[in-house]
Amino acid sequence: MKKKISKVPFNGTKEQEQALLQVIEENKADKSNLMVVMQKAQDIYGYLPFEVQNMIAEGMDVPLEKVYGVATFYAQFALSPKGKYNVSVCLGTACYVKGSGDVFEKLQEKLGIGPDECTADGKYSLTASRCVGACGLAPVMIVNDDVYGRMTVDQIDGILAKYQD
Repeated sequence: MKKKISKVPFNGTKEQEQALLQVIEENKADKSNLMVVMQKAQDIYGYLPFEVQNMIAEGMDVPLEKVYGVATFYAQFALSPKGKYNVSVCLGTACYVKGSGDVFEKLQEKLGIGPDECTADGKYSLTASRCVGACGLAPVMIVNDDVYGRMTVDQIDGILAKYQD
């Protein structure tokens, strides 16, 4: 699945920028530390928006394309922010056969976002995951650390209502 660039405006803080610049300064002499810098940047910001990728590229003196290539190649990196509530639907074989594709499609419709996107208010993000190891509960949806098994499209509204604060 292709990663999407966030539609949510970037709003990093000066403190985050200073923390990232410190990480870059500590690692810029060795370009092989690019991934380490990117991991720490994601720890600082929660994701790797274009602005952060650009700071890394400039600071590490590597092409922006290389930073973007690494960010899109490795699943550990996110190009869009996670919402306060990250909704993940397992699309592994057992879950998919039992209807997780329908649940995922309904969530996209209900939240108004696609895979790997975040709602404009920052409340929800939606991700598709591979097997989460709960095949006996298929299909499975996870909201942050809460696991919901034997999901149906009809249960979505009630579950999302729990996360309205």
